[in-house]
Amino acid sequence: MRISRRSFLLGTAGVTTGFALGATGQAAWAVDDVSMRAMWWGSNDRAKRTVAVAKLFHEKNPDITVIGETISGDGYWTKLATAMAGRDVSDVFQLEPSTISDYSKRGACLALDEFVPDALKVDNFDKQLLDLTTIDGKLWGVGLGLNSFSMFYDEAAFKKASIAPPTHETTWKEYADIAVEMTKAAGKNNYWGGPYGARYNYVFDAWLRQRGKTLFSADGSIGFDTGDAKEWFAYWEDLRERGGTVPADVQTLDQNTIESNCLALGKSAMGMTYSNQLIGYQLVSKNPLGITMLPREKKGGPSGHYYRPALIWSVGSTTLYGEQAAKFISFFVNDIEAGRILGVERGVPMSTKVREAILPNLNPTEQKTVKYVNLLKDQVGDYPAPAPKGSQEFDRNVLRTVADELAFGRIKVAEAAEKLVTQGKATLRQG
Repeated sequence: MRISRRSFLLGTAGVTTGFALGATGQAAWAVDDVSMRAMWWGSNDRAKRTVAVAKLFHEKNPDITVIGETISGDGYWTKLATAMAGRDVSDVFQLEPSTISDYSKRGACLALDEFVPDALKVDNFDKQLLDLTTIDGKLWGVGLGLNSFSMFYDEAAFKKASIAPPTHETTWKEYADIAVEMTKAAGKNNYWGGPYGARYNYVFDAWLRQRGKTLFSADGSIGFDTGDAKEWFAYWEDLRERGGTVPADVQTLDQNTIESNCLALGKSAMGMTYSNQLIGYQLVSKNPLGITMLPREKKGGPSGHYYRPALIWSVGSTTLYGEQAAKFISFFVNDIEAGRILGVERGVPMSTKVREAILPNLNPTEQKTVKYVNLLKDQVGDYPAPAPKGSQEFDRNVLRTVADELAFGRIKVAEAAEKLVTQGKATLRQG
């Protein structure tokens, strides 16, 4: 492969004829002609898989350069906001279900309909899966895999404690008792049953859906009241006081990354997250992890779960290379060899052709993920309306902040509930 004038030098990593992954977290593939940027967040494992697929893409499309950048945690959204303000969004960038509506309405994304079916092939996708990334009749991104909310647990810790782990039928009351028992049975300092989950918006979402409510309403406001918020916060405060959750100083270490989650840090026996992240969690966990659904309000009641695109590739609205970017996304989700590299780390493939091709060769952890997604088939509800503008600010600046203040004892449950509703409404109005 010939290195062009556009070759990308990465710190001390130097330039190679393949790709380079430097201390900055950036990766580059050097080719001639078109040069595109791709930006995503995630673990080192995700970066390696993405790099490998982009290298494969170059081998089959030697006239296109892809310069990749991986950013950790909430820093990704800060970087994206800065890029939007400067009208310099990456040609290809990663979103998720709760952000695609918001960012498409803010003008960050390019509608992809014009590239279907020539550059972007989606004929192996069920129509309902394409609907997950369609807003106001336009396709703003392509889902990279299917997932849902989930709960992970340390199988060895439960076995050692002789306590039955949670299942897909576990209620919230039963979960609380299990968490308290695990804290006591473990007999270790700085180790607890589970997280202080009051600050997780997707868990609150499921909690509300189990009760016939929603996190956000169809008109773009919040879908719950102070009574719902009070019940939510009271549950977690009661569980914290009983010793079933990590304390505030541990929970606030969670920067929305795998490595900072209390389960991955070895501080708890259970953790709440998204199903596709089992692969990443297992890489940093010394013990085998199990996966099951979030607790539910009552036996046989609604689960609050729904299928969602785990992650999404979108194209930047200011790109000069829309067709090439669409071609890269199409390769990412349709190429069988690319599918084998990616596995299910970004979710179970949405293309039926890719899914069928890779399933026989998945490792045990990946198979757990697929079995979990299949388990949900008769448990999921309807996909919610697109999240409104301001939904990310609600998550980061309102729910997490209020939950942390409560956990540290700075406010009481009733005040936390009132602040969540009042500040939540204000944030969404400003969104």
